[in-house]
Amino acid sequence: MMPGMNPKDMQKAMKRLGIQQEDLDAIAVIIRTKKEDIIIRNPSVQRVNMAGQISYQISGEEEKRTLEPEINEDDIKTVMEQANVNKEKALAALKEHDGDLAAAILSFK
Repeated sequence: MMPGMNPKDMQKAMKRLGIQQEDLDAIAVIIRTKKEDIIIRNPSVQRVNMAGQISYQISGEEEKRTLEPEINEDDIKTVMEQANVNKEKALAALKEHDGDLAAAILSFK
């Protein structure tokens, strides 16, 4: 909100400009990136529609959680065979390269 402006007047001004704002009753917001989850606890979430373009405004308590790559037995076997290494080394290379088979294999060349 703008300082010194009545919230009702602000709503009217937004409506005249074609901006619609809706408060959402959210209990948590999770933003997933390639490397981590960003969790917003006790969020205040507003959905804003401005001329058909929808955006969200979020504020709250932030928590970050690092994601572990999903590594299956077939991936480990492939690295073991292609790089001629044992299971422990293959697994370590896959973890180091975020599950990327090619990068894990090439790390031994």
